[in-house]
Amino acid sequence: MKTKNILIAFAVTALVQLFIPLKMIYDSYITENEGVEYHFKARPIDPSDPFRGKFITLDFELEAVATNDTTWQEGDTAYIILAKDENGFAEGKAVSREKPDGAVDYLTAKAKRLLDNSLLFVSLPFDRYYMEESKAPAAESAYFKYAANQDYKPVYAVVAVRKGNSVLKDVIINGMPIREYVIKNRDKNKNHQ
Repeated sequence: MKTKNILIAFAVTALVQLFIPLKMIYDSYITENEGVEYHFKARPIDPSDPFRGKFITLDFELEAVATNDTTWQEGDTAYIILAKDENGFAEGKAVSREKPDGAVDYLTAKAKRLLDNSLLFVSLPFDRYYMEESKAPAAESAYFKYAANQDYKPVYAVVAVRKGNSVLKDVIINGMPIREYVIKNRDKNKNHQ
């Protein structure tokens, strides 16, 4: 009888351990395929260490949202209600401690700090874009060279948002996905040599 209980407990534990990552994968899949796409403007980042292994660290213009709540603490869960500005880029319309109803698009973030009791700085959950490690240095170089140009089109991340979940789908430079931009510029540089 004791062995049977141990086997049942083991089976339940194994099922729970399988369920959690499968649920996370499922949520990401549904968000990516059924979520609303938003374009988040990226800013040039500190070039001292923007790449760590196989991903690019991204910084976004949408890092602060106006609030009347003066009790925000670092690490608090923040629900940012999204809208699109006149150019189609994401903007934070409001921030709440409570999950908004399903009628609005929102994403879940973490509070970083409150400035002047009216501006909440947040950490967005999609600040890393993974790519093939061999392309990372070329992407870094292309990104900084492109961002140094005064007349450049905005660099932005394409993010799918659904019920608070978010999935970073791509990073766009000069109107094209970063992978294509890196290849195009690598080929262009080869032809000029």
